[in-house]
Amino acid sequence: MTPAERDGHTREHEYDVVVLGAGPVGENVADRVRAAGLSAAVVEGELIGGECSYWACMPSKALLRPAIARSEARRVPGLRGHAYGPLDAREVLAHRDDVVGHWKDDGQVDWLASVDVHLYRGHGRLHGARRVVVEGPEGDRQVLTARHAVAVCTGTRAVLPELPGLPGARPWTSREATSSATVPGRLVVVGGGVVGVEMATAWQALGARVTLLVRGGGLLPRMEPFAGEHVADALAERGADVRTGVAVAAVVRDGHEGPVTVVLEGGDHVEGDEVLFATGRRPRTEDIGLETVGLEPGGWLTVDDSLRVAGHDWLYAVGDVNHRALMTHQGKYQARIAGAAIAARAAGGGSLDTAAWGPHSATADHAAVTQVVFTDPEVASVGLTLAAAEAAGHRARAVDVDMASVAGAGLYAQGYRGRVRMVVDLDRETVLGVTLVGQGTGELLHSATVAVTGEVPIARLWHAVPAYPTLSEAWLRLLEAYRDGAGPA
Repeated sequence: MTPAERDGHTREHEYDVVVLGAGPVGENVADRVRAAGLSAAVVEGELIGGECSYWACMPSKALLRPAIARSEARRVPGLRGHAYGPLDAREVLAHRDDVVGHWKDDGQVDWLASVDVHLYRGHGRLHGARRVVVEGPEGDRQVLTARHAVAVCTGTRAVLPELPGLPGARPWTSREATSSATVPGRLVVVGGGVVGVEMATAWQALGARVTLLVRGGGLLPRMEPFAGEHVADALAERGADVRTGVAVAAVVRDGHEGPVTVVLEGGDHVEGDEVLFATGRRPRTEDIGLETVGLEPGGWLTVDDSLRVAGHDWLYAVGDVNHRALMTHQGKYQARIAGAAIAARAAGGGSLDTAAWGPHSATADHAAVTQVVFTDPEVASVGLTLAAAEAAGHRARAVDVDMASVAGAGLYAQGYRGRVRMVVDLDRETVLGVTLVGQGTGELLHSATVAVTGEVPIARLWHAVPAYPTLSEAWLRLLEAYRDGAGPA
């Protein structure tokens, strides 16, 4: 027993694997190594379940679902006349609160116990190789030693730009945007990425007057250009003021509870009751002891396809913190790969398979990243855009289909508008990527994902017969367009 242990303030514990961060990614790493017979502990200073459960995926979709359902109902004969009233904002917000468990994590704590993962609440920092020091909320100190691996799953936090007046203006980030207890009368949203467009959609539907300010030329810049165009048109039709090519110069709040003024470069300005900055994320690595193992605090962690940090055979970085694919489902995918790799290496490493699409290789992070943007219309994508495919050196061709040509779309909603694109590798005649825009298209994404990850030949896809009349008949229209030589519309 060490002197620190005898004084009652520090305890030392040993596990096979120690996980920093108990969001969905950290939980899945711990679950996978436990399933392989290894002991595991997780360290978390906030709510167990992480950003996704309380301030991102779950609350945002709880806010968005009523908006999308109402919009769809307005396009269904016999129903639309009953769907033109306002949403019951109080009921929507109460449902959101239920979905996030009223920001209590008892259920998540119980789940960790059920899979025999030890939880340490507090701030965890690396203290040299395979050691983590946990400073607890009551001043207690725990030292955890990992026999095989430490996995950093600390995720990201919102970035606020350095602008005059911004700190005193009490801006929203994604956390405030998904947890607000009231609907602002006027909301200014800065940023045209996923968080910006989803929150603009949700709060506009709940009654806020939304102004969306975007520095670039369009929304959703990392997706096919037509995706952002459809979303921008829909927001504008519902009353949002969508401005592209504008930059914010300063922010001024009139008193503690007064309106906020967003000053634009060139002298124009926009007023709102709240302002949301959805302008990017940064890794939560600035205070986790990276300097004790020769790494730079505050940066993204570079990993190989088994999620192991370069130059450290015991250290893994899983989820958003490695900057490969910043979505919860991709992070959980990485967690399954990392857990399997840790277990294989702990068993001697002889069975490790890091070849593309192997059990210990996060290949989808390069070739088949999936994403759904829950706007109205929805946007869904997997794999490469046409521009990304060409930049990667593929001899690629895109074919486009207007979703209005699909019989199932006309039945889904009158006046259905949308578009789908398939990007084909011309040398192998396999699908490199698919982007879909339109109501309900998120549920078509997995079939596209199977085609991309399975590298299914176009010739075989002709035998995957879509049921009539469904939205999935878009696949038949795409294959016909490819056969007939149609290029991008």
